[in-house]
This record gives sequence, C-alpha cells and structure tokens, in this order.
Amino acid sequence: MRANCSSSSACPANSSEEELPVGLEVYGNLELVFTVVSTVMMGLLMFSLGCSVEIRKLWSHIRRPWGIAVGLLCQFGLMPFTAYLLAISFSLKPVQAIAVLIMGCCPGGTISNIFTFWVDGDMDLSITMTTCSTVAALGMMPLCIYLYTWSWSLQQNLTIPYQNIGITLVCLTIPVAFGVYVNYRWPKQSKIILKIGAIVGGVLLLVVAVAGVVLAKGSWNSDITLLTISFIFPLIGHVTGFLLALFTHQSWQRCRTISLETGAQNIQMCITMLQLSFTAEHLVQMLSFPLAYGLFQLIDGFLIVAAYQTYKRRLKNKHGKRNSGCTEVCHTRKLTSSKETNAFLEVNEEGAVTPGPPGPMDCHRALEPVGHITSCE
Repeated sequence: MRANCSSSSACPANSSEEELPVGLEVYGNLELVFTVVSTVMMGLLMFSLGCSVEIRKLWSHIRRPWGIAVGLLCQFGLMPFTAYLLAISFSLKPVQAIAVLIMGCCPGGTISNIFTFWVDGDMDLSITMTTCSTVAALGMMPLCIYLYTWSWSLQQNLTIPYQNIGITLVCLTIPVAFGVYVNYRWPKQSKIILKIGAIVGGVLLLVVAVAGVVLAKGSWNSDITLLTISFIFPLIGHVTGFLLALFTHQSWQRCRTISLETGAQNIQMCITMLQLSFTAEHLVQMLSFPLAYGLFQLIDGFLIVAAYQTYKRRLKNKHGKRNSGCTEVCHTRKLTSSKETNAFLEVNEEGAVTPGPPGPMDCHRALEPVGHITSCE
C-alpha cells in the first residue's frame, strides 16, 4: 500500500495556500468556535464529573493499576490493531486507511466519562483511564502509527498534534482537581453538581456534535465503505474492551467502564492531526470518517445507556415485587402471632386468681399447666 502524497505538501503553510472546497471552508471558519465551545464544555463536564471522584478510590487505582493497565492495553493495543485489520479487510484507499488508523491510535475521549456515569460505572477508573491514555498518547500515538505504517512506504510526513494533546490534558486535569476538592469539602453539594452537570453536559455534547455534522456537511462524501467502518469500529471497541476486561477478572462495574473507554475516541485530536498532515485535496476523502465515527459513537453510547437503564429498571421492579411479597408474608405472620398472643393473654387473665385468701381449688388450678386450663375451657 502506497500513499501518493508529495513530501512538500506535508507543510501546513503549503496546504493553506491551496483553494479549499466549500465544505472545508465552512469547517475552517467554524473550527475556532467549535474549539472554544468544546474546550469550555469539556472543562465544565470534567468539573462536574470530578465531583464523583473520591481521593481514597483514586489512590487505590494508582497503587494497584490493574484496571488502568487493561484499559491502556485496549486503547493502544486492540484499537490500533482493529483499525489496521479494517483498513486491510475493506481494501481502503491509502489516505482513507491512514484516517482509520489515526482514529484507532487516538486516546480516549471525555464522552466516555459521561456514559460511564449513566451506566453506574467506576468513575474514578474512567477519569484516571482518560487522563492516563492522553498522557500515554504523547509516545504511543507516534509509536503505533510507525509500527502499522512502516510497510506502507508512505511519503507523507504525519504530524502528531502535541499542542492539542497538551490542551486536552490541561482541560482534563485542572477541572477534575477542582471537582475532587469540592467533593472532599462539600460532599452533599457535589452530588447536586454531578447530576446537573451530567444532564446538561450530555445535552450540550449532543447539540455540538449534531451542529458540527450539519455545518460540515460539505466535507462529507458518499463512500459507503467509510460509513460502514465508522459504524462497526466503535462497536468492535466496546465489545472487545468488555471481553478483555471480563477475561482479566475485572468486576462488572469495571467491565462496563473499560468497554466505554475503549470504544470512545478523541475525535477532535484525530481531525487536528489530519489537518496538520494532509492537503485539502486529501482531506475531502478523509474528513468524513472522524465525523461519522463521532456520530456513531454517540449513537452507540446512548443505546448502551438505554439498554442498561432498561435492564436496571426491570431488575429493580423484580426485586420490588419480591420485597412486597415478603412484606405481606411477614405481615400475615405478625397478625397470626399477635392473635395467638392475645388469646394466650386472655386465657391467663380468665385463669388469674382474684385477690383474697387462696382456696384449695385455686391452688390446684394454679399448679395445672396452661394447656390443661385451655382445654378445660
């Protein structure tokens, strides 16, 4: 596989001099707006989600990083390998294959933290995995891209967006640190912030994603193969991440967390890397993939949340019926026991001796057992 890209076009300055298509012009004009909005939104989301992080649990994940290790293996082991297999299996064009591979080599996105909260996952592990995968991307992204593209004889120089990775880390760690502090000092208020932030953040995330897809519709192409890959790629990530976590004997809560972290990728980082590395002519063939991947990973995430919430509600109703049945049985037993106790007390009251000197008959009745008194009556 060989990419017909000239090395001179690798320079962003040369590519900026070319005339951009209409769709890419729209996307370029809105890039700054979306960057600012997404940065602010991500900061608010991570602050609210950071309110669910407990220092004790966070420290336990750092001391025994088995869950983090499994997540990183899924992120930089399974996802790049899956992207490589998909590119080979579907016989993609060189530039399209590179776009798929870059998406597989990107770290996890913050959208996974929101979905993890909605499926009652391990929030401490989720945020730790997102942070660690972003830090690891500084070295793992160029390493994975080199390992999987060395046989393709590429002439195009790929540019790793280190600045974008640094901005992601800042927008991730600082709000989370404030959220952890708020949860430590004001635990009751942090729960309210967490609920509001998760709901508002999910709505804003959906609005920004849909608006981005609609406004950049000029950069879409009708390649069914890319759309098919963008649909099945996140699903494969979710399934393989869950199975690997289950195989390594992780808890069900951690399995859900690792599954969502594996399938959810950082879309903005992928788009930035494509823009820095390729010309406008190639971007027309490549940019539709990360946009479609972002849309389908949103749909997959909402479907997973809906399935989990449905299962949780049915399980809750089932337990509620059992508890109500147990309550009725216990109430019936209490009524029966109460009636027996009242009957016993009535018998004792009727058989009680009136004040006065005891006679021989009274002494004889007092020495008889209670069952004999009841049977006599």
